[in-house]
Amino acid sequence: MTTTWKSNSCDETDFVIDRLAEMCAAVSCAPDHVLSAARRTLVDTIGVAAAGAATTAGQASRVAAPKIWGDGDCSIWFSGIRSTATGAAFVNATYAAALDLDDGHRRASGHPAAAIVTAVLACGEHVNASAETILTAIALGYEVAVRVAGARDINALRTTDSGLWCGFGVAAAAAWLCRAPAPVIAHALAIAGQTSTSQAATGFTRMGHTVKEGIAWATANGLQAVMLAQAGHRGPLDMLDDTGTYTRATMVEALAQRWMIESAYFKKYSCCRWAHAAIDAALALKARMNIDHDDIDALLIETFARALSLPNAVRPQSSEAAQYSIPFCVALALVHGEEALLPLQVCHLADPAVLALSQRVNLVRSDDYAGAFPVSTPARVTIVAKGQLETEEVLAPRGEPQNPLNTLELEQKFRVLSEKSPLGRSEANTVLEVASRLGIGYEPSELLGALR
Repeated sequence: MTTTWKSNSCDETDFVIDRLAEMCAAVSCAPDHVLSAARRTLVDTIGVAAAGAATTAGQASRVAAPKIWGDGDCSIWFSGIRSTATGAAFVNATYAAALDLDDGHRRASGHPAAAIVTAVLACGEHVNASAETILTAIALGYEVAVRVAGARDINALRTTDSGLWCGFGVAAAAAWLCRAPAPVIAHALAIAGQTSTSQAATGFTRMGHTVKEGIAWATANGLQAVMLAQAGHRGPLDMLDDTGTYTRATMVEALAQRWMIESAYFKKYSCCRWAHAAIDAALALKARMNIDHDDIDALLIETFARALSLPNAVRPQSSEAAQYSIPFCVALALVHGEEALLPLQVCHLADPAVLALSQRVNLVRSDDYAGAFPVSTPARVTIVAKGQLETEEVLAPRGEPQNPLNTLELEQKFRVLSEKSPLGRSEANTVLEVASRLGIGYEPSELLGALR
């Protein structure tokens, strides 16, 4: 049965958090087309997590989380280790966010799924949830998180700070999975929001660090908020009603009617989304001009102003710093092809050819793209090489809803990433099959068994 939630109240003094909680509590199962979108998000998140498990951050989280949260009945993926739902979700979220390959949403201008999918699977394993329940919880978590993020003034929210808002979605999804009543869901949301990570260093550090956007911390925090609310803790229910910070209509209009998960974007490159249009354009020019990277005399990237707020180090000292460098990632793609960004490898940080080209990139703001962000992340690239000068503009990089990756492309991304992960080929094929058909012949226990 599918329930579409509609508020019976026109009273604008209702707390937004109460409205979100009532919506969650009233939904029994998302529509089939929303469940299909949740499966795509599930497959993508597991694929990027598989590759992220091999990173320094992933390995550190796998070692530390059981010491912090102890043993439990929930799976830390790609291992035989178990922890509590919070501990397992923290590790799996670290995996999913480590390489900046996780999905995103233009309305939120950030990354919901790395937190929400990992939390839902951990919580779902703990409560033995059905496939349809797990997929619906993913969609509900996405719905809440994206709406809260999108309600902020984009100029007042650093868009590298997914940890500030994805915990709302984690709390909503987990509380719904636990069959909490609306008042408990509301307090879980409020506690998660009030205690979210500060992200104090995200806006200015150029060195790169494995904490990154705080997604794993927001995931753990969101799950703990549910437990606290169930035990009687109370949060500030009016925290989303500050009209100077949040736009109410964005959060409450057409709830569970226009599902946000259906307009997610997926990534082809393990770097900030703001670099993707420039990478697409540069690769298109290289092919059209029939040139090699060492033929390039000059390379100009014109983009939207917010992209210049990234560190954009031309000689990044870590993978995380490289992920936030448009010049470096464009140079890497031109020298080694797009496969060098699926995922980005540490060995390329000292590549002389990549560094030489990165330092020749001229990155500038274009007035043509004033106001484009966050609805779009466009770029225009001009290359001078072998006596030629040509320009390519990309308004919507590959993976955006208006320029989507099809099912075969998403499956190929999964397979490429799984080859660089703890999964063997046979195990990867099993995970892909079960995740893409969860609830259509496969049960959560089969997916979780494959992930172990």
